[in-house]
Amino acid sequence: MPVYSMTGYASAQHSPGAAPAGEGSKPPAGMRLGLEIRSVNSRFLDLSFRLSEELRAHEPALREMITGRIKRGKVEVRAGLEGMGAEIVREPTVRMLQRLGAVQDTVRGWLPDAPALSVAEILRLASADDGGSVDWSEPLMQLANQVLGDLLAAREREGARLATMLLGHLKQLRALAEQARPLIPQLVEQQRQRFLERWKEAMALTEGAATPEAAQDRALTEATAFAIRIDVAEELTRLAAHLDEIERLVKKGGDVGKRLDFLIQELHREANTMGSKSAALELTKISVDMKVLIEQMREQVQNLE
Repeated sequence: MPVYSMTGYASAQHSPGAAPAGEGSKPPAGMRLGLEIRSVNSRFLDLSFRLSEELRAHEPALREMITGRIKRGKVEVRAGLEGMGAEIVREPTVRMLQRLGAVQDTVRGWLPDAPALSVAEILRLASADDGGSVDWSEPLMQLANQVLGDLLAAREREGARLATMLLGHLKQLRALAEQARPLIPQLVEQQRQRFLERWKEAMALTEGAATPEAAQDRALTEATAFAIRIDVAEELTRLAAHLDEIERLVKKGGDVGKRLDFLIQELHREANTMGSKSAALELTKISVDMKVLIEQMREQVQNLE
């Protein structure tokens, strides 16, 4: 399965062709339906809709379609009707004129001083009636399916780019771990030698106040304990296991963002521990380089679904 980013954008317009069956359902000439979906990263799925009045009743169907195909992200859906020209005059139907005339007669029967409808008001009422009488459910859902497919394709392309970057960072982290591994026994041995040298200096100062055997045993014990504290072999082993799991998840694909985010935290923990236990400048530098890479990976992973 591919890895999906939570960032994407897609839009499309639909211009009705043949009139739907049924009188009064024909879309006004020049009117078109527009829809766009944009998404950014979020911990959960957060849907918001901005629909024109004529399309608001279709929000539940749109919500069901989107939740069936998107699992995470802040998703905003915009849809509305618009004209293809600056000013479009929509000719009212005979039935519409008859209805307006009947309503006007009724109003003026009760309110004789009410002014008669102007041509501009009749055209405006006819336009509003046309837009509201059209059943946009089928073209809207078809358009939504198309735009959602385009959005997922955009999220997939961005996800593939992020996955490639993550795999590249994994390779660099493994290289740094390989640089650190041979330093461990050297550092441990260096610390043991330093303790023995201090023990010899201390023995010379005490002038035999303590038995050489007891002092040497204590010095070796302290040297061993300190060597254990600075030994980062265990951290490198856990770090390698996390790197293998991250690579497996990235190649597996699907909804892996949350699990990857957890593993990135564990990577940072191991690299930070290595830095705190470091007894050599080389190991400290490796730890810093690791944390820089891991922070870059964290930013990338937070965009994955």
